[in-house]
Amino acid sequence: MLRSTLTHPALLSALGTMGHGSMVLIADGNFPFGTHTNPAAAHVYLNLRPGLINATDVLETLVTAIPIEAAHVMQPNDGSEPPIFAEFRAHLPGTPLQPLERFAFYSFAQRPEVGLVIATGEARVWANVMLTIGVILP
Repeated sequence: MLRSTLTHPALLSALGTMGHGSMVLIADGNFPFGTHTNPAAAHVYLNLRPGLINATDVLETLVTAIPIEAAHVMQPNDGSEPPIFAEFRAHLPGTPLQPLERFAFYSFAQRPEVGLVIATGEARVWANVMLTIGVILP
């Protein structure tokens, strides 16, 4: 029996192959995950329709399953902060959000460390977050 709230088989399988320093992208419904992510990463499609499943639902579940050491977000070019960043922070207490400009975020998502890309139906813009898996101490 699993202790985590995560039960999705494909997500569990992908996370089971990853470790410290591996990265997980939670992508909103506008993210070009087919062309701007590591092609070797596992891609899990949870984008049933616009608005389902949203990025914060996925984040809320992942924090029960993996230790998170860093979180990067896609920031608008004007430097403003989208409202969803406050929701990300609420699910990641003690983990500061590290903003990256849009095209820098796309490049970041293509790194070999990105082992899992989760496509969501998130309709809010700028709702992309890259999680770096931390360490589980003995």
